Amino acid sequence: MNILLLNGPNLNLLGEREPEIYGKTTLPEVEQMVQARAHELGHAVRAFQSNHEGALIDELHQARRWADGVIFNPGAFTHYSYALRDAIASTRLRVVELHISDITKREEFRRVSVIEEVCAHRIVGKGIAGYLEALEWLVR
Repeated sequence: MNILLLNGPNLNLLGEREPEIYGKTTLPEVEQMVQARAHELGHAVRAFQSNHEGALIDELHQARRWADGVIFNPGAFTHYSYALRDAIASTRLRVVELHISDITKREEFRRVSVIEEVCAHRIVGKGIAGYLEALEWLVR
Protein backbone atom coordinates (compact mmCIF):
# COMPACT_ATOMS: atom_id res chain seq x y z
CA MET A 1 0.00 0.00 0.00
CA ASN A 2 1.20 3.52 -0.83
CA ILE A 3 0.41 6.22 1.70
CA LEU A 4 0.78 9.98 1.45
CA LEU A 5 1.64 11.68 4.75
CA LEU A 6 0.41 15.23 4.23
CA ASN A 7 0.91 18.08 6.70
CA GLY A 8 -0.40 21.61 6.38
CA PRO A 9 0.56 25.06 7.63
CA ASN A 10 2.82 25.59 10.62
CA LEU A 11 3.44 21.87 11.09
CA ASN A 12 6.99 22.47 9.90
CA LEU A 13 7.40 24.12 13.32
CA LEU A 14 6.47 21.01 15.32
CA GLY A 15 8.74 20.71 18.33
CA GLU A 16 9.05 24.50 18.59
CA ARG A 17 5.51 25.82 18.24
CA GLU A 18 3.47 25.64 21.45
CA PRO A 19 5.12 22.44 22.73
CA GLU A 20 2.62 22.36 25.61
CA ILE A 21 -0.09 21.66 22.99
CA TYR A 22 1.75 19.95 20.13
CA GLY A 23 4.68 18.32 21.93
CA LYS A 24 8.42 18.45 21.34
CA THR A 25 8.66 15.96 18.46
CA THR A 26 9.72 17.58 15.19
CA LEU A 27 8.06 16.99 11.84
CA PRO A 28 11.10 15.12 10.43
CA GLU A 29 10.90 12.84 13.49
CA VAL A 30 7.19 12.23 12.87
CA GLU A 31 7.85 11.48 9.20
CA GLN A 32 10.65 9.05 10.06
CA MET A 33 8.49 7.34 12.69
CA VAL A 34 5.60 6.81 10.27
CA GLN A 35 7.88 5.70 7.43
CA ALA A 36 9.69 3.22 9.68
CA ARG A 37 6.44 1.68 10.94
CA ALA A 38 5.02 1.53 7.41
CA HIS A 39 8.20 -0.21 6.23
CA GLU A 40 7.83 -2.78 9.04
CA LEU A 41 4.29 -3.44 7.81
CA GLY A 42 5.38 -3.66 4.17
CA HIS A 43 4.00 -0.32 2.99
CA ALA A 44 5.49 2.84 1.46
CA VAL A 45 5.04 6.39 2.75
CA ARG A 46 5.78 9.62 0.95
CA ALA A 47 5.77 12.74 3.14
CA PHE A 48 4.92 16.29 2.10
CA GLN A 49 4.37 19.49 4.10
CA SER A 50 3.41 22.93 2.91
CA ASN A 51 2.20 26.19 4.33
CA HIS A 52 0.42 26.85 1.03
CA GLU A 53 -3.09 25.62 0.32
CA GLY A 54 -2.50 25.25 -3.44
CA ALA A 55 0.61 23.11 -2.91
CA LEU A 56 -1.40 20.73 -0.70
CA ILE A 57 -4.13 20.53 -3.34
CA ASP A 58 -1.52 19.85 -6.04
CA GLU A 59 -0.02 17.07 -3.91
CA LEU A 60 -3.45 15.46 -3.43
CA HIS A 61 -4.07 15.65 -7.18
CA GLN A 62 -0.70 14.02 -7.92
CA ALA A 63 -1.24 11.34 -5.27
CA ARG A 64 -4.55 10.18 -6.71
CA ARG A 65 -2.76 7.83 -9.10
CA TRP A 66 -0.14 6.63 -6.61
CA ALA A 67 -1.59 6.60 -3.09
CA ASP A 68 -4.03 4.13 -1.62
CA GLY A 69 -4.57 6.36 1.38
CA VAL A 70 -3.63 9.67 2.97
CA ILE A 71 -2.81 10.71 6.52
CA PHE A 72 -3.65 14.42 6.51
CA ASN A 73 -3.10 17.00 9.22
CA PRO A 74 -4.47 20.09 7.48
CA GLY A 75 -3.70 22.47 10.36
CA ALA A 76 -5.73 25.67 10.27
CA PHE A 77 -7.01 24.85 6.76
CA THR A 78 -9.31 22.36 8.52
CA HIS A 79 -11.64 25.15 9.52
CA TYR A 80 -12.19 26.99 6.25
CA SER A 81 -10.60 25.42 3.19
CA TYR A 82 -13.41 24.34 0.92
CA ALA A 83 -10.78 24.04 -1.82
CA LEU A 84 -9.04 21.25 0.15
CA ARG A 85 -12.43 19.69 0.85
CA ASP A 86 -13.17 19.62 -2.88
CA ALA A 87 -9.70 18.20 -3.65
CA ILE A 88 -10.23 15.35 -1.20
CA ALA A 89 -13.69 14.64 -2.61
CA SER A 90 -12.54 14.78 -6.24
CA THR A 91 -9.53 12.52 -5.82
CA ARG A 92 -11.62 9.88 -4.00
CA LEU A 93 -8.63 9.01 -1.85
CA ARG A 94 -9.16 7.39 1.56
CA VAL A 95 -8.11 10.24 3.84
CA VAL A 96 -7.64 10.12 7.58
CA GLU A 97 -8.08 13.61 9.04
CA LEU A 98 -5.58 13.94 11.87
CA HIS A 99 -5.12 16.54 14.61
CA ILE A 100 -2.47 16.33 17.31
CA SER A 101 -4.60 18.27 19.80
CA ASP A 102 -8.26 17.66 20.50
CA ILE A 103 -9.80 20.38 18.35
CA THR A 104 -13.24 19.57 19.78
CA LYS A 105 -12.08 20.95 23.14
CA ARG A 106 -10.24 24.04 21.94
CA GLU A 107 -11.33 27.46 20.74
CA GLU A 108 -14.76 27.63 19.09
CA PHE A 109 -13.38 28.25 15.59
CA ARG A 110 -11.20 25.12 15.82
CA ARG A 111 -14.21 22.89 16.46
CA VAL A 112 -15.43 23.19 12.88
CA SER A 113 -13.95 20.93 10.22
CA VAL A 114 -15.07 21.55 6.66
CA ILE A 115 -13.23 18.43 5.48
CA GLU A 116 -14.60 15.94 8.03
CA GLU A 117 -17.49 14.80 5.81
CA VAL A 118 -15.22 13.86 2.89
CA CYS A 119 -12.65 12.00 5.00
CA ALA A 120 -12.88 8.26 5.69
CA HIS A 121 -11.78 8.55 9.32
CA ARG A 122 -10.79 11.15 11.91
CA ILE A 123 -8.29 11.08 14.79
CA VAL A 124 -8.01 13.96 17.26
CA GLY A 125 -6.20 14.60 20.51
CA LYS A 126 -3.84 11.61 20.54
CA GLY A 127 -0.67 13.63 20.10
CA ILE A 128 2.02 12.36 17.78
CA ALA A 129 0.78 8.79 18.41
CA GLY A 130 -2.24 9.70 16.30
CA TYR A 131 -0.05 9.49 13.20
CA LEU A 132 0.71 5.82 13.89
CA GLU A 133 -2.93 5.15 14.69
CA ALA A 134 -3.88 6.69 11.33
CA LEU A 135 -1.35 4.48 9.56
CA GLU A 136 -2.67 1.37 11.31
CA TRP A 137 -6.25 2.33 10.41
CA LEU A 138 -5.37 2.78 6.74
CA VAL A 139 -3.52 -0.51 6.37
CA ARG A 140 -6.23 -2.58 8.08
